[in-house]
Amino acid sequence: MTTRYGPAAIWAVVVVVGAVTFAYRYSFIYLFGRIDAVPPNLKAALRFVPPAVLAALVLPSLVTVGPTPAATLTDDRLLAGVVAGVVAWHTENMLATIAVGMGALWTLRFLL
Repeated sequence: MTTRYGPAAIWAVVVVVGAVTFAYRYSFIYLFGRIDAVPPNLKAALRFVPPAVLAALVLPSLVTVGPTPAATLTDDRLLAGVVAGVVAWHTENMLATIAVGMGALWTLRFLL
């Protein structure tokens, strides 16, 4: 792919974007190094970040649109995700959730 920008402009963009990314990430380290205690409201909100990120990464691969509604609802990834969700809800154990979800996916995909 060709562009009308020269190599110096492209490298300048790479360096600027890298510096901004570094500054953004370093600001949190600097900020939390200066604060003695994390406010309770922020601590409560930060508890929801890992599940939200995991859901944002996993959910699009579970929900696929098939040619018919029946094909969509019987997709092996969706069914294994539902099984893993039930295990996560009842046990609240990440390892058990992953193990049972992968076991269900492999069972649905290779044995049935």
